[in-house]
Amino acid sequence: MLGLVVTSELLSRHPEASEGDLAWMRQQIVAGEACASVARDLGLVEQFIAGSPNRQRTTARDMAGQVSVQAALIEALIGACWTDLGQERTTLAVLAAFEAVMGAATLGQRDAKTALQELAASDKLEVGYEVVGRDGPPHARIFTTRVLVGGNEAGQGTGSSKQASEQAAATEAIAGLTGTTSC
Repeated sequence: MLGLVVTSELLSRHPEASEGDLAWMRQQIVAGEACASVARDLGLVEQFIAGSPNRQRTTARDMAGQVSVQAALIEALIGACWTDLGQERTTLAVLAAFEAVMGAATLGQRDAKTALQELAASDKLEVGYEVVGRDGPPHARIFTTRVLVGGNEAGQGTGSSKQASEQAAATEAIAGLTGTTSC
């Protein structure tokens, strides 16, 4: 439902944009971190913790610190609103809640993994990711991933999810391959 609302709004805001650019913008807006940010802004994390039974409050607090749980909170809220309030009211609420995220999304901006894949493909090199470390308790895990480009290690990164550590590794690889500090 979020994807439908965002896609429709992007088409309306950027009628001249290519399908590829719109897809990249959409991905920036519906990505886990963006959804988690909106959930935090709306106070859903605090409400999740406050709504949990007292005996499970510590577990709820630990869970609520995870980006994936925060993103799931906003997705669940959107689904419940869609069911209870209907498409029109939910669409208006989603557009209001995601306005800052939509405003920050840029045409043509690729995430680091995609940018690295495109860079490597131009030289006909394969890209692969390998988790080389997992630290911390299950509710606060830190992953370390290395990225291989053409069979050679090109970067390492850490993050609170495998995906975040892969993005960090790709960012480092791009900087090393292009001599820049960002993608």
